Amino acid sequence: MRPFHYAFKVKNLDDTRHFYGNILGCKEGRSTNTWVDFDFFGNQISAHLSNDFPELDFCGHVDKIEVPIPHFGAVLSMEQFAVIEKKLKELNFKFIVTPQVRYAGKTGEQSTLFILDPSGNPLEFKAYKDESEIYK
Repeated sequence: MRPFHYAFKVKNLDDTRHFYGNILGCKEGRSTNTWVDFDFFGNQISAHLSNDFPELDFCGHVDKIEVPIPHFGAVLSMEQFAVIEKKLKELNFKFIVTPQVRYAGKTGEQSTLFILDPSGNPLEFKAYKDESEIYK
């Protein structure tokens, strides 16, 4: 599968670099004074400066949990998920959906969590117990 590219708005490039680079461990790519690219777990994301941010809309209803739409994130291995979860907890990061197992004991069982980046962009990280069930 080819990597995807996603461009999104941010409020401050220094905060963005710290969060995606230092906290999440994403390698920085090309940049200018108005945008920066990152290798986001094998995909290319481009953070562009903006002053126009809509309010969050928690219209997604998944397993009786309201999640913000739109959001983006990454499907990780269980090991990668554990590392990200541990790091965020150590930093006392605020979760908008606390780390949890969704669909326990069922097809598609997954660990998931939601956070906001420094600009308020919702991110979901998830890891499937059985990666062959991602689309089931």
